[in-house]
Amino acid sequence: MDDTRSGFRYYDDFAEGEVIDLGSYAVTAEEIIEFAEEFDPAPFHLSEEGGRASLLGRLSASGWHTCAMTMRMLYDHLLANSSGQGSPGIDEARWLAPVVPGDTLTGRATVLSRRLSASRPGIGLVRFRFDYFTEGDKPVLTMVNSIMFAARDTAGAEPAR
Repeated sequence: MDDTRSGFRYYDDFAEGEVIDLGSYAVTAEEIIEFAEEFDPAPFHLSEEGGRASLLGRLSASGWHTCAMTMRMLYDHLLANSSGQGSPGIDEARWLAPVVPGDTLTGRATVLSRRLSASRPGIGLVRFRFDYFTEGDKPVLTMVNSIMFAARDTAGAEPAR
């Protein structure tokens, strides 16, 4: 894979401990309700009235909607300009606080580790911790998972066992 776009990232370009800014995303009531109507129609995701009658106390985004919004941030600020090849799955996802209309999500990815695939030559796995916050750095979601990236050059690198 030969890509000369500025900042295009391969497996080789990630370093353990590196922190990557994932930008921000503004959350609206309309979007929360639209997602809930289609995918998670719990009353507290469908209306302010339903939210007030719940433990959450107001209209709140589905945790799955929060994951979808953060996936958009991850794509826009990292994956769109990378050799990303997908993910083998999510190891951990924790919803820490509700996301509500008017919140602005911000995110960061921290590289925990990296290794070349033993079974897929030319592919490396980068393990990340993703942290997402609302205003005032209030944590709302953490995730841990690996993403597969094409390697630029695997010469001299030892595959994981």
